[in-house]
Amino acid sequence: MTNQITNILGIQYPIFQGGMGNISDGCLAAAVSNAGALGTIGAGTLFVKEFTEKVKQMKSNTDLPCCVNIPISVHPEVKDIIKTVIEYQIPVVSLSAGNPKPYIPIFHEHGIKVICVTASVHQAKKAEAAGADIIVCEGYEAAGLNSNLETTTMTLVPQIVDAVDIPVAAAGGIADGRGLAAALALGAQGVQMGTRFIATKEAPYHQVYKQKILDANDEATTIVGRKFNRIRRIMKGGYADELLKLEQHDKGLTEYLKQTNEDHHIIGAVKGNLEKGYINSGQIAGLIQDLPTVEELISKMVADAKFILSKNIKKL
Repeated sequence: MTNQITNILGIQYPIFQGGMGNISDGCLAAAVSNAGALGTIGAGTLFVKEFTEKVKQMKSNTDLPCCVNIPISVHPEVKDIIKTVIEYQIPVVSLSAGNPKPYIPIFHEHGIKVICVTASVHQAKKAEAAGADIIVCEGYEAAGLNSNLETTTMTLVPQIVDAVDIPVAAAGGIADGRGLAAALALGAQGVQMGTRFIATKEAPYHQVYKQKILDANDEATTIVGRKFNRIRRIMKGGYADELLKLEQHDKGLTEYLKQTNEDHHIIGAVKGNLEKGYINSGQIAGLIQDLPTVEELISKMVADAKFILSKNIKKL
């Protein structure tokens, strides 16, 4: 599992945790890093004070490389978030939802590696030209905020790998060793996962959320917000149905944005109230049937991927 990504980031396994927005947790991120992967907390739309507490929590629980995801065009205080990342010497940042070009040099000046999340070949090439160290290419199988392009991971990965010279990690639809092996076979050098880390023992989310993932099948998620060009993949249910109804109204955008803000995300994911809040979930939820520790999950993923790849190489 040693490759360009592990060498650039100083991690053991080329596996990243997704940002998870406002519900991200420092202890979960630390557990991911301690297991040899790259733990991540999301700045989301958090106020700087609350974000700083999560950074402190993550840093106090691991001495290994960790990461902060910043949704550039979403966060209202990007400059202050960047200052905090630099102050607390976070070694890696993940930039999404906006143009990373103005920010990459700032991070590089402080020795911080930059991962850029992209959803198209065009975006990946622009991120590389701007100085990104690593590209994450995310298919629309992924949970939460998503690209309007709705390109799948399977088709996106090899195209981006062929288009850029920097290492690529695949995101969307990955939850086990088979997914890791598939991503590597397509030319990626790593993977990013979100939904799979929700269903772990260390994840501080409501049992209702975890159980919904464990009970999910291949049809358990839906896309909301297409009409408003605000695509989000969430778990099906009454709240999702209400969000879909808003798309039938010409003036539904304002209410849609209100009902999909991070407050309602927290209500669903952390408080377990699925009548008044939603839960993000990737399509891969239908594959998840157990609740391991983070270390157990990552160890098994890596072992299974190595076995699959070695077996197929021998056949060749």
